[in-house]
Amino acid sequence: MATPVDLELKKAFAELQAKMIDTQQKAKLADLQIEQLSRMKKHANLTHVEIAMLPDSTRMYEGVGRMFILQSKGKIHQQLQDKQKVADDKIKELEQKKTYLERSVKEAEDNIREMLMARRAQ
Repeated sequence: MATPVDLELKKAFAELQAKMIDTQQKAKLADLQIEQLSRMKKHANLTHVEIAMLPDSTRMYEGVGRMFILQSKGKIHQQLQDKQKVADDKIKELEQKKTYLERSVKEAEDNIREMLMARRAQ
């Protein structure tokens, strides 16, 4: 009778371990993406600040592939603000995903603990 329970616990531990490894990898990936987005946001902000100091008559170009296109100062400002907004939204989304992953691992650990307690009670 003890053998099926042991196999069940062993299987549950193996699933938990696989889930934890997968979650840790996803969390590290989310951290890297958050870091990259933060750098992109900071770069856009610094560029925005530098451009704000230039006179309105300054000719500005946007890099597109291997060429540059003449753009107005207002359009460049708008693009930089859009970049910052998109980065903020993605960062919030990644942080929520990371929180969800951590919560799911915690729930799986709690389930394993309950299984162990039930086995000891028998």
